[in-house]
Amino acid sequence: MFAKDDLHLLEGLVRNAGREELVPRFASVSATFKADGSLITEADLAVQSRLQAELVGHWPQYALLGEEMDASEQERLLLSPGAGLWCLDPLDGTGNFAAGIPYFGVSLALLRGDQVDAAVVYDPLRDECFSALRGQGAWLNGEALSAPDSPARLQDAMAMIDLKRLPDPLIRALARKSPYRSQRSFGSVALDWCWIASGRCQVYLHGGQKLWDYAAGYLIMLESGAVGGLLSRYGGDWLGDFSLSPRIAVAATHAGLLTQWRAWITQGLMD
Repeated sequence: MFAKDDLHLLEGLVRNAGREELVPRFASVSATFKADGSLITEADLAVQSRLQAELVGHWPQYALLGEEMDASEQERLLLSPGAGLWCLDPLDGTGNFAAGIPYFGVSLALLRGDQVDAAVVYDPLRDECFSALRGQGAWLNGEALSAPDSPARLQDAMAMIDLKRLPDPLIRALARKSPYRSQRSFGSVALDWCWIASGRCQVYLHGGQKLWDYAAGYLIMLESGAVGGLLSRYGGDWLGDFSLSPRIAVAATHAGLLTQWRAWITQGLMD
């Protein structure tokens, strides 16, 4: 079991990397395009290189699976994880970071077996460090994190939705008759999960996120008491394994709200 003292050490490593590698470069760094069309900056590489060296110094039994690695190496690590894997997104929200939009962070999770055992997501501009241990709870800057059980009705909820990756029928349904009070899209998946965990938004939908996007934030969301999961298809069962394939994410701050949200999504796809 990953202990609370280990988590505190991990939080410190991630905090320092975010403060020292990301903040000084914020809005003053050039970005280039990767083969898949996503952006990468020198900040992504600096954080990954730094944390890889520091993690192996403290926990040499765990290898690192980072976003900024060759896809074949990521696949090899996922198929042969050994004692466990660190799953790192060194800069989640690279587009925001490069454009000067203050919503990005560092995301790090420990994968062991078919579970996430520990997670840290750090927003260096707000100095907000979200963390969780499987079965032990979630925290924000050391204070217990608990998702609210309100609002009761979907029409009173604030939604966080990434429209870009949704199927066209669902986009049209949301445009015609959105079922919630208001809608936002911020641009960092790891922080999105944490903002659901903290109740800043109450329902969530994203049509395709990668393992390093969701691994840490998803555990933080679950340990806060919020509910939801990952899907390979709308209307399907929750998935429990790790994969490099993109996955649909659906969540809400409590079970009653999630039931209403999933029912509306199902109907919206059919309209």
